[in-house]
Amino acid sequence: MTKQQLIETLAAETNTTKRHVEQMLSSFVNVVERTVAKGEKVSITGFGTFDLGKRAARRGVNPQTGAEIHIPEMAMPRFRAGKRLKETLR
Repeated sequence: MTKQQLIETLAAETNTTKRHVEQMLSSFVNVVERTVAKGEKVSITGFGTFDLGKRAARRGVNPQTGAEIHIPEMAMPRFRAGKRLKETLR
C-alpha cells in the first residue's frame, strides 16, 4: 500500500477529507522522526514501538576493489511490532 492509498483508505473509513488525513499523517511521521532522532521511543499500544537501534561497527569489502574496509557503528531507526499486530499477522 502506498502513502496515497493509505490516505484514501483512511479518508473513506473516517469520512474525512483526503487533505485532512494527509496533514495528520504528515504530522504523525514528523513527530515520530523528531522523537526517535532524540533517542526516545514512540509506543502505540498493540501496534508497535518506533525507536533507535545501533548497528555495530564491522568489516566490509569494497565491491569495486575487493579491499577490506571498516564500517563504523551507526544509529538505525527500528520498529518492533506489538502483540496485537503480531497476532493479526499469524
